[in-house]
Amino acid sequence: MKRALLLIAGLALAGCNTTNDLNTEPTMSRVGAALPLNALAPEPVMFRDPNSTYVRGGESLFRDSRAHQVGDVLTVVIRMDDKAELDNSSERSRVSSAGIGAGFGFSVDGDGSDASFDGSVNSDSRSTGKGAVERSEEINVTLAAVVTSVLPNGNLIISGSQEMRVNFEMRVVNIQGIVRQRDISGNNVVPYEKIAEARISYGGRGRLTEVQQPGVLHQLYDRVAPF
Repeated sequence: MKRALLLIAGLALAGCNTTNDLNTEPTMSRVGAALPLNALAPEPVMFRDPNSTYVRGGESLFRDSRAHQVGDVLTVVIRMDDKAELDNSSERSRVSSAGIGAGFGFSVDGDGSDASFDGSVNSDSRSTGKGAVERSEEINVTLAAVVTSVLPNGNLIISGSQEMRVNFEMRVVNIQGIVRQRDISGNNVVPYEKIAEARISYGGRGRLTEVQQPGVLHQLYDRVAPF
């Protein structure tokens, strides 16, 4: 009976799926969709003087080419080779004991009686725990980011994303954080370790990601399993 109910539940969940995404590549996001409106820099106003070679409001030959205002673009280099090992163990023990004893006697017309009582309580409690974590990550990515805001102290808030679709799999890289202008190199590049409040995500969506994820019933069982 239980197997029949599980089979019916599985068929009901499977019926909720659609076949619209079969043989269809994942769609890419619209360019600039993740950027706030203020990150889109307005077009500079050009003024041309009569009989003049230069245009006021145009790009200056002597201006610093590094990003410094909203809408500017800079390159972020992510070279991450992170390894961590953690080994932790703990042990606790507690032993306690208690004893009680009592005795009494009485006599009535020469007849006497004695009584005694002894009791003891012992307790022993022990617990042992051990855990180990080993992690290794290596990411080599270079992507461009846009200045979305400038803080009062001159630091830049940047945001960037990169999508690359290969067959039916979409790989997505996102980065956000705060950059000091002096940490940007002369060729307008900043390494990821110079980014404060960095938020870096690397993942994907598509056929490969779907295969790697456990099924719906498996996820439901993992959530409700008591042990």
